[in-house]
This record gives sequence, structure tokens and C-alpha cells, in this order.
Amino acid sequence: MNSTGQTQAHQVDKLIDCKGLSCPMPMVRTKKAIDEMEPGQVLEVLATDPGSVADIRSWATRTGHQYLGTVEKDGVFRHYIRKAAPEEAKPEKKYPHVASNDELAERLAKGDAVVIDVREPMEYAFGHIPGAVLVPLGTLESRIEELKTYADKDVYVVCRTGNRSDMACQILADHGFTRVKNVVPGMSEWNGPTEQSEVEE
Repeated sequence: MNSTGQTQAHQVDKLIDCKGLSCPMPMVRTKKAIDEMEPGQVLEVLATDPGSVADIRSWATRTGHQYLGTVEKDGVFRHYIRKAAPEEAKPEKKYPHVASNDELAERLAKGDAVVIDVREPMEYAFGHIPGAVLVPLGTLESRIEELKTYADKDVYVVCRTGNRSDMACQILADHGFTRVKNVVPGMSEWNGPTEQSEVEE
């Protein structure tokens, strides 16, 4: 694809418009669209949620579909995914260790839990659990080494709905974190204390 965006090196077989939708809806619609397509076909997903970049890339990698890339222009992300052949596809796994919002609130009251927030910086800035470490999902793998200090602690991973944090937990587990829990339903229904921070430009 060239910089003008007028020509494409690949044919798009299906396009879905997820502009204005927040996590997990772009991912939900992407999965449904891929299910309805033939192997080898290319899906284009239009989204305005910055978190969709890491969500879709991580999901495609874990399920065997080919993540072709993302092009961003004027706040709209165009994601391209090629559907895998049946022998290439991998069943989608859910991370098995889950904690409720109430369980996290109890652990925070005791002061012995590490919270990793994998949302985007803007989401985090407008309201996060006090002390939560911001590690957007798209940067998680590149920051594993700095997070190793928490490898022997109970780590609770939060996002808006438990979808992005599920993928983050699987990545952490793959890197040897054995005490990781996905917090569901996450920040969308969090009733505990929150704080705001400066929005990063």
C-alpha cells in the first residue's frame, strides 16, 4: 500500500465498520466476520478505538490468522487480517485464572496486590485504580523484563471489560508469570477507588 492510500497491494474481501465502538465490540465483530469468510480472504476493519490495534494483532497471532497490518489516518485505524486455512487456525483459548472486581477490591484493601492496567493511556488517565501500573497491551511484550520484578507476586490485570486483559494474562503466563489473574468485568463496572492523572499528549 502506498502512502497516498489510493492503491492497495492486496484485495480486501470484506469490510466491517467499527468506528465509534469501544472494546470489546471491534474484537467481537472481527471474530464474527472472520468466521463468515473463506480461508485466504482478507478482512478490513475500520475502528477508532486505539486499543483495537493491540487487540486485533494479539488475537490474530493467537488464533493463527495472519495479521497483515494497520494503517492509521485521521484517527481511523484500518486493520487487515487474512483468514487462516483450517490446518493453520488455532482454537481461541480463554485465560483460566479469573478474579472478580470484588476479589481485587479485597486484595487492594489488604495492600498486597499488584495491578497492571493494559488499557490505552487516555483511558487510564481518565480513571484508574490507585497504584495501577499502566502497560498498554501493545507494549506488553517489549516491557516484560521490567515487569519481572512482579513475577513472584499476585498480579491482577485489568482493562475495560476483561477482554484485552485476558490476552495480556496469556502473554504474561507465556513469559513465566505464574500468579496472574484476569479481572472481570474490569474497569467498566469498577466501584472501588479511582484516581485521574495527566493525559499524555
